[in-house]
Amino acid sequence: MKNRIRATAALAVAVVLALSACGGKDDNTGTPASDTTLHIVGFAVPEQANKAIAAEWNKTDAGKGVKFQTSYGASGDQSRAVVNGLKADYVHFSVSSDVTRLVDAGLVEKDWNAGPNKGIVSSSIVVLAVRPGNPKNIQGWDDLIKPGIGIVTPNPASSGAARWNALAAWGHITANGGTDAQATEFLTKLFANVVALPGSGRDATTAFLGGTGDVLLAYENEVVLATQAGEKFDWVVPATTILIENPGAITKNADPKAKDWLSFVLSKDGQRQFALKGFRPIIEGVDTSGIKGVKDAANPFPAPAKLLTVSKDFESWSALSKKFFDEKEGIIVKIIAASGKAK
Repeated sequence: MKNRIRATAALAVAVVLALSACGGKDDNTGTPASDTTLHIVGFAVPEQANKAIAAEWNKTDAGKGVKFQTSYGASGDQSRAVVNGLKADYVHFSVSSDVTRLVDAGLVEKDWNAGPNKGIVSSSIVVLAVRPGNPKNIQGWDDLIKPGIGIVTPNPASSGAARWNALAAWGHITANGGTDAQATEFLTKLFANVVALPGSGRDATTAFLGGTGDVLLAYENEVVLATQAGEKFDWVVPATTILIENPGAITKNADPKAKDWLSFVLSKDGQRQFALKGFRPIIEGVDTSGIKGVKDAANPFPAPAKLLTVSKDFESWSALSKKFFDEKEGIIVKIIAASGKAK
């Protein structure tokens, strides 16, 4: 009898071990638990939003059990890291040119931006963050070039956020009747007032919150997220600013689950999570109620007086990258080099 009990117990243990080796069963559905791990590589700013989206996706049938391995940093640095071998199923960068680098390297399909969203997964605008109470009375771009104003903005050499900031400042002149020469003069004065040029948008926010400078050029969602975390500062939406459009793409060798992930990111549920972290939804019909940290919960994303876009005001990322950010001949690159502020 004892031998029979031992044999039965041994058989039960063997069955449990066998089930575990096969990945186990979900107690509620009876379906195999997922052993998929998606590798997400992104720029620093949307990390919290992507975590929130992942948590919601894990509640769906498509996302149940899927795990994530993530890497976040300055957009340009992250893009180059993927080219150099960093594993990625899905990339989420600040600017489209950082995805183009992966296309050129044969890692992302050429038609990655052929869908209705043109490859864009998140959006925001450039704002001017200031100290509580706005002691320097910053009301717009022209105030930034006044004597004694210390500006914090990331470095365009590594940061996509920095490129959006520079384009918004340039557009303040050219979209309001100014010439390229006048815009160059304005950017020269602006960078003369820069007191910190960190590597990424997140590093710039950290530097500003640590006490550096009077004004931070930032994504709107960054200041909302920081406010949600209890940080105390104000921000100004300048009369002219730019629509920040962040691209997302699946790599050629991505796990098949990456397509389900991207579909959820672009859905109303996914965009709702972006909105809760301060990003502006890229599709209509997204619930934007209950967003904390905004100035007006009833109107969390007010329309700027003049909103620039890359396609309308700068032709394309390919064209503007060459004009402004070419390593040798780019206008912004030359301005920063002449300022002596780059590391």
